[in-house]
Amino acid sequence: MPGPLNGVRVLDLTGVVSGPFATMFMADQGADVLKIEPVSGDITRRSRATIDKKGEFSALFISSNRGKRSLAIDVKSASGREVLAKLVAKADVLVQNFRPGTMERLGLGVEELRARHPRLIYVSISGVGETGPYVKKRVYDPIIQGLSGFADIQSQPVTNRPQMIRTIVCDKTTAVMTAQAVAAALYAREKTGQGDHIQLAMLDVMISYLWPEGMMQYTVVGAEATATDPNDRPDLVFKTSDGYITAGTISDSEWQGFCRATGDPELANDARFATPGGRSINATARINKMQEYISQHSTAEWLERLDAADVPCAPILRRSEIIHNEQVVARGIITEIDQPSVGKVRQPKPAARFELNEAAIGGPAPRIGEHTREVLSELGYDDAAINRMVEEKAVRLAG
Repeated sequence: MPGPLNGVRVLDLTGVVSGPFATMFMADQGADVLKIEPVSGDITRRSRATIDKKGEFSALFISSNRGKRSLAIDVKSASGREVLAKLVAKADVLVQNFRPGTMERLGLGVEELRARHPRLIYVSISGVGETGPYVKKRVYDPIIQGLSGFADIQSQPVTNRPQMIRTIVCDKTTAVMTAQAVAAALYAREKTGQGDHIQLAMLDVMISYLWPEGMMQYTVVGAEATATDPNDRPDLVFKTSDGYITAGTISDSEWQGFCRATGDPELANDARFATPGGRSINATARINKMQEYISQHSTAEWLERLDAADVPCAPILRRSEIIHNEQVVARGIITEIDQPSVGKVRQPKPAARFELNEAAIGGPAPRIGEHTREVLSELGYDDAAINRMVEEKAVRLAG
């Protein structure tokens, strides 16, 4: 069965990760995603160590652009602008993450395009939005981690020195929210016949994402000074005699189960931890006490004890262990695909599993301009016209 977005045509004018990762989700769900990239290629093809002899692919690029077609084109050239105009006329969705003002200079501003194509869903992804004193900043993931509170919530417990999360969480979370917003806009268009302009700022996304538990002490106006900082406690990483586990004891039954698993009858009588409120107020003491017990036995023994007591728990896996983990293997989460000029590569299957309209990896990531001739032919250009654009360096074919 084709995916749920089968028949949807997406123009992907994005680079780096926030935009490409979002449109990759759409490709997984059946959309025809055309990646518009400069003749030199998306910078993420080379931003990390390349993994092919021609220098066209990095692991980051493959994992953000699988299943797409590539049109390599100089959007500043007259021919490039003509081609883009024809593509926009056929598109359902356009996604761009240029800095504010760039699309207008290219003649691709939202007002102009949506006036001409009222059904078009136009998506603008930015770092901090299109208004405010930071609007002209060049923004990458760490900038948003610093502005949104993520670096603060990761602060070291003793020195209170902020720390970055060691993955591009802002880019990838923005991508997920973008894909969801596009799906909502497509649904609304089915009812109204009208497209929309969706604006997503990474800063807005991450403050919203952090808020529920990360900003609890700032939720009630006027009570900021008296609220407990939810980050003012150790994390739930427990060292066993031979590794690390995590475990949760939020409910009474979970705490009592942990007490039984320790084999120490006195722990259940500790009044500090007898209620959910007490366990929260005395969280540091509780977590440190749990560590005392957990350090005495192996990971395997603790997991067996805690599972038997119905206490949430799991081993803390090193990244090298994930692909072999029994639950990951049982779910078939990781698959292998052939990536031309690279070989076999591992990719996670689409996380949203549809029973009827199955999502699936649509194929490997494209080479630079791999589909240039194909796309231009679909638009009505003959070989002579295409060859002329190649000579003018307005477009690039995969070579």
